[in-house]
Amino acid sequence: MFKDVDEQLEILLRGTVDIVTKEELTKKLKRSAKENKPLRVKLGLDPTAPDIHIGNAVPIHKLRAFQLLGHTAVLIIGDYTATVGDPSGVNKTRPMLNHEQVIENARTYLSQAGKILDLDKTDVVYNSQWFAKMTFDEVIRLASKMTVARMLERDDFAKRYNAGIPISVHEFMYPLMQGYDSVMVKSDVELGGTDQLFSLLVGRDLQRDAGMEPQIALTTALLEGTDGNKKMSKSLGNYIGITESPREMFGKTMSIPDTLMGKYFELATDVEADEINRLLDPRHIHPRAAKVALAKAIVQRYHGSEQAEAAASEFDRIFKEHTLPDTIPDIQVPPAELMDSKIAVARLIVLCGFAGTNSEARRLIQQGGVRVDNEIIDCPTLDIEIKPGMILRVGKRRFARIVIGKLN
Repeated sequence: MFKDVDEQLEILLRGTVDIVTKEELTKKLKRSAKENKPLRVKLGLDPTAPDIHIGNAVPIHKLRAFQLLGHTAVLIIGDYTATVGDPSGVNKTRPMLNHEQVIENARTYLSQAGKILDLDKTDVVYNSQWFAKMTFDEVIRLASKMTVARMLERDDFAKRYNAGIPISVHEFMYPLMQGYDSVMVKSDVELGGTDQLFSLLVGRDLQRDAGMEPQIALTTALLEGTDGNKKMSKSLGNYIGITESPREMFGKTMSIPDTLMGKYFELATDVEADEINRLLDPRHIHPRAAKVALAKAIVQRYHGSEQAEAAASEFDRIFKEHTLPDTIPDIQVPPAELMDSKIAVARLIVLCGFAGTNSEARRLIQQGGVRVDNEIIDCPTLDIEIKPGMILRVGKRRFARIVIGKLN
C-alpha cells in the first residue's frame, strides 16, 4: 500500500533541483498507486575511488527515500562506464581506469552503499552484463543515436571546445552508455547530481527510441566540501567519508563555514524542515550550537545517536579543555625507518596515514597544524627523535601514539 501521492512528493522533492518533469512524476506515482506496482528507480554509481563521502551519498539517500516508500531501488554499478570516466564537471579528459581497479573499488562501494540502502531489497546490476557483450556494430548503432551538435550542448563539453581543450571521442560515449543503462533496466525514474542532468535526459531519448515511456530525470544538489568552496571531493581533501570515525566526522563538520549549514542540514541529515528552520534562526539558537546539532545529525545518520553524543562530548573536551581524546590509535614505526633513533617528521606523518606524500606532509607543517607531544613543529625538514608513546597530532582531530616495532 503506497502513501498518498502528495505525501510521497513532499518526501521525494526535498533537496531536489531538476525534475523532468514533475507532472510526469506525479502521473507515474498515481498509476503506481492505482496498479499497486512500484516504480523502478535507477541510480548509477561509478566506482572510480574506493570510498563514498556524504556528497556522493546525497542521491543514494534519495534512492533510499523511494525504497522506503515502496518503490524498487535499482543500483547500477558502472564497472564499464567507470573505465571510460564520467566527463561531468571536469575540464580535461579523465584517465581511463583498468577493469581490475574498478572491480576492487566496486566491492567497497557496495558495502558502503549498504549503510544507506536495504541491499536485500535492491536490484544491484553491473553494466558490464550488457556492455561486455556488445559487438562493434552495436556500438556504432548506439553512437548513431546522438549528434556531435547535441553533445556540444552539454556545458562542460562546450566550455572545453570553446577553450580549445581536447575532447576525446570516447568521452562522447559516456552519456550514451549511461542512457543505455536506463533502457536495459527499464527505469521509471533516474537519480543523479545536477552535473548528471544531460546524461539523464539522454536516457529519456534512448528510451523513447526503444519505444518505452521515458524516465523521469530527478537531480539533487551538489554538496560543497568542508572548505565551503569546491564540490566535495576526496582528491581535494575537503570530504567527509561515510565510514570515517564519529570523532573525525564530527570534527570535520564543525569546520564548515556557517553559510553552508542550511545546505548540509537539508542534504546530509534526516532533520525535518521545521526543525532546520528553528536551528538556523540566530534569534533563538547560537550558530555554534546549530553547528553542533548539525554535526550530531550527520554522525547519527551513519553511526547512531549514542556515538553522536560521544563524539560531541569528546569534541568539547579536546577543544574547550585542551585534553587528549579517550582513544588514540597506536601507530607502528618500523625500526628500519629510523636513523640513530630519529626520523624526518614529514615521513612520520606519512607513516601515520595523515598525508599521502612527504610534500603534502611538509605543507601541513608549514600551515602550523602539526604538534609532537603538544609542541608545534614549524620546520618541514626537521628530524625528530622517536620516543615510544609520544603523541603526534595533525590538525585539530588526528592523533597517533607512536610505537616502535611490532604491535602486540
